[in-house]
Amino acid sequence: MFIIMNKFLFAILIIFAFSASISNAQQQYSGNSVMQCNNSDQTGPSPAFLYTCNLEKPSCKAFLMFRTKPPYLSLSSISNLTFSDPTELARINNISTSTILPINTEVIIPVTCSCSGQYYQSNTSYISNDNSETYFTIANETYQGLTTCDALMSQNPYSKFKLFPGLEFQVPLRCACPTKEQVANGTKFMFTYLITWNDKVPLISDRFNISPMSVAMANGFSDENTELYPFTTLLIPLPNEPLSSQMRSYQPTATPYPKHKTSSYKWIYVGIGIGASLAVFCFIFFLSVYYYRRKRTKDASWKLGQKKQKLPKHFLDKVVRIGELLKIYTYEELKAATDNFSPHKKLSNSVYRGILRGKLLVIKKMSTNVSKEIKILGNINHFNLISLYGVCEHEKVFYLVYEYLEEGSLKDWLHNEDGSHAQSWNQRVIIALDVANGLDYLHNFTDPAYVHKNINTCNILLNRDLRAKIANFGLARENGNLNSTSFIGEKGYKDPEYIQSDEVTPKVDVYAFGVVLLELITGKDAVLMRDGEEVFLSEIVISSMDGKDEINDLIDPRLQVKHPLGYIIDRSELALRFLKLSVACLAREPAKRPHMANVVSSLMKIQADIDNSQSFSSG
Repeated sequence: MFIIMNKFLFAILIIFAFSASISNAQQQYSGNSVMQCNNSDQTGPSPAFLYTCNLEKPSCKAFLMFRTKPPYLSLSSISNLTFSDPTELARINNISTSTILPINTEVIIPVTCSCSGQYYQSNTSYISNDNSETYFTIANETYQGLTTCDALMSQNPYSKFKLFPGLEFQVPLRCACPTKEQVANGTKFMFTYLITWNDKVPLISDRFNISPMSVAMANGFSDENTELYPFTTLLIPLPNEPLSSQMRSYQPTATPYPKHKTSSYKWIYVGIGIGASLAVFCFIFFLSVYYYRRKRTKDASWKLGQKKQKLPKHFLDKVVRIGELLKIYTYEELKAATDNFSPHKKLSNSVYRGILRGKLLVIKKMSTNVSKEIKILGNINHFNLISLYGVCEHEKVFYLVYEYLEEGSLKDWLHNEDGSHAQSWNQRVIIALDVANGLDYLHNFTDPAYVHKNINTCNILLNRDLRAKIANFGLARENGNLNSTSFIGEKGYKDPEYIQSDEVTPKVDVYAFGVVLLELITGKDAVLMRDGEEVFLSEIVISSMDGKDEINDLIDPRLQVKHPLGYIIDRSELALRFLKLSVACLAREPAKRPHMANVVSSLMKIQADIDNSQSFSSG
């Protein structure tokens, strides 16, 4: 009986010792869990947050990797971002403190890594500077995975729906100290390595001249062939400080100093000769273009002069100013193209389709003065603005002829239940980006600059490739002009502050664009009926975001994407970025709304992240 008891106690001691070694064991690799923002650590430390503290060292010197990208190309900017010593940065990377590094250069960052609660972390701070930033983008774009969405949310008090430029975030960076076993095996430092495409444990271990098994064990892998995911981190146990020679750098090729001055002069003469030849060629080319365009303009003016008897003089003056590309159609041509304006050729109220001079076009019948719309569309040229092909006047009724866009309005497309493309997040981002680019062009690249004043999903048309173009410029005005009427836009899209000021500014379009974004996210109309009363979609969404942190109820159900294994892929983070951008556009005070250039930049970042995630999924 005594022997049995001894064996039992011995077994318990073995189990206890094993459990203790596990609690003091290597870190666990996070895998793709860091790509979500809904992980929990209530039952114990989670690798989706940070690396877990061990009992060996409460604090140590550690190293992190960072890949340079704008605006973080200098040691000072990287130092400010990571709260690291710029002198130490320069020393360990073997460069001067004033060096400007090429994009994608890998930089070693020395930090002090300390236990804070149950996790190791190196502390820094970050001030938000973009309306579209979220906890996820700060973690994975700004800090490239050196922190996590869950860790940021746990250490900052701000609601994920209410992040705005100027907020200061406490940022815990992922670092770790060696365990007792690692110290015994000669490890002095832990290096937080940023995994990228095609990285494998054997390749990484060869690069740092350590065994693959030591890397595998440091990250809780059972073997060295475990799959690694981009945008995650790997701990590298090192016996010495990492070397700058172990970092990848994309340095520009240096031009060697010439050995012989005669050779140098020869190439100078050759360069001068080529430059002179190019200058002569360019002069002849531009001279030819000048005379060709002058001839075209004269021909166009002569043709317009032949039609003076059919067009009012003030109307003709407007047409002549816009150049030679605008065609003058006869009323008989329009009647023939539309079967005498037959109902079966009708697209909508006063809008018909027809073939004119061999091309399928749209004819819009208008009883109002169209000179302003002709002036605007005749003097601008942008892919995301509808093209005006020509005009006609008959018995004081005007007809404008536009390009034909096969898929119709964005409003119809969003409510077409048979449209498979409407299920794509990527397609909706492209449409939003097209509209934003068109507005950015109107606001910032035309002279004079214009405000559309009537942005809505009915006035956004789609071609056969589902690329968006802005139409209906009847209300457009020059930026800064005082409007003679209080009417502006459709119900649900009107800027609430506009009534208090008749001044037309681009922020009117920004507000309406924010509503269009909400329609793209939710699949709902800008104006809805609830309990027999009209309510605005913008009010519903904003009140929902104020009242709860769950956003899945706001997303168009058609945007739910199923993984091949059958589960629903979580896209709430993508929807959150869209919602934040739309709410920023809907700010009650116009001065707080972003400029369209900033909106374009935010949407391009979202589009790039979608492309990366799709490449990652397909890989």
